Amino acid sequence: MRRPHPASRPAPQLRIKPPRQLIAESGADLEGHGLRRTMGLFQLVCFGVGAIVGTGIFVGLSDSVAKAGPAVVLSFALAAVTCVFTAFSFAELGGAIPVSGSSYSFAYATLGERTAFLVGWCLLLEYGVSVSAVAVGWSQYLNELLNSLVGWQLPDALSAGPGDGGVVNLPAVVVILLAATLLVRGVRESARATAAMAVLKIGILLLFLAIAFTAFQAGHLSPFATHGAGGVTAGASLAFFSYIGFDAITTAGEEVKNPRKNVPIAIMICIGLVTLLYCAVAVAAIGGLGADAVGDKPAALSLIVNQVTDSTVGGGVIAFGAVVAIASVVLAVMYGQTRILMSMSRDGLVPRVFERVSPKTATPAVNTWIVALVFAVPAAFASLDAVVNLTTIGTLAVMAVVNVAVVALRRSEPELKRSFRVPLYPASPILGVGFCLYLMYGTGWATWLQFAAFLVVGSLVYACYGRSRSRLVAPAAPGA
Repeated sequence: MRRPHPASRPAPQLRIKPPRQLIAESGADLEGHGLRRTMGLFQLVCFGVGAIVGTGIFVGLSDSVAKAGPAVVLSFALAAVTCVFTAFSFAELGGAIPVSGSSYSFAYATLGERTAFLVGWCLLLEYGVSVSAVAVGWSQYLNELLNSLVGWQLPDALSAGPGDGGVVNLPAVVVILLAATLLVRGVRESARATAAMAVLKIGILLLFLAIAFTAFQAGHLSPFATHGAGGVTAGASLAFFSYIGFDAITTAGEEVKNPRKNVPIAIMICIGLVTLLYCAVAVAAIGGLGADAVGDKPAALSLIVNQVTDSTVGGGVIAFGAVVAIASVVLAVMYGQTRILMSMSRDGLVPRVFERVSPKTATPAVNTWIVALVFAVPAAFASLDAVVNLTTIGTLAVMAVVNVAVVALRRSEPELKRSFRVPLYPASPILGVGFCLYLMYGTGWATWLQFAAFLVVGSLVYACYGRSRSRLVAPAAPGA
């Protein structure tokens, strides 16, 4: 038998799971896949703020200032613009496909299973590794709080990893385990705790602004762009870490009341609120202390308040706010990671243990404890600086894919119900991709090499495990 000429062979089909199938399998228009709809718009906004505001502004501000100087305000604005374009895309996709998988599910519905798996793999950086990074930042402010309250702090050996001059970071492990305990108890309890912490952290940042602006000196902002355009770009790549987490809102698609309406609204409110806060805090910090001083101090906000008030009380209040703020990020981001793994498990791409929901608490309890234990290890032994850039580039890559997914879904499913549409289509998602790639460039070649190695490992995991077990090809047996 003659073999067909290569040119005549049919092109391989992408393994795409249509949006309607994703929604039907998750029960997103009903009660959810064992999950309960308990989150309203206010709780969802608080959840988003809880996932965003934390280590990036309380700890990472100094790194961004060191790169950009007073022009760090432009760095935050550039990072915000990147987020806004991508937020439009998340809002459209979150309203059209209201399921727990977030960008993983969006990629599965538009770009195929292999791309979706690699997106889910990258989300291990955004949600998993960032939990470790955030927990390390929590440990730093816990020591600042203890020093303010009792004049004592944990020894370096027990509050920092080997890369930071210690042995093991016990506080970082503790905050992860506490977050896991709360998440396992139930989404309603977690949402209430996150809402309370989000309101508190915004209040603390407003208090910081009120104090810091009393010591504002315009001369501290001059010269403005001390490190030029390159410094602004490098600062924006670092500042972007401060915005990581807003897309976690879309991981709650199956536990939100009226998700097609509330998910897009919550995303836009969160980005606008957080951007205003970040830019104001950056101006107040540099104006009150000077760029060189801010860039040299990890717990800069507390130190600025101490200097302005000539007392450790104000700094202690800021440190307390940071401890609460960063703990809420750990809680919200861990929530997002468990829901991503839950969606991948339903599809057969990761072990089935991740999709099991406790009938008592309606939460993926085993999934949550696995995530907590796995990412407590790098939290205990890694340095914050060692993972920030890798987390950032992985997140930016996922966001670039989400922007592409909007275009792909418009072409493949033009009639699909959408509660929100990106403005200025197709310019908006195209600009979103461009800004993501630009900030990825600013992370440096060493980070690119690490990220490339990470993707190679992910591709091998998919080829050796996920592809053959995919339920899109071989559906699970009834009752399995």
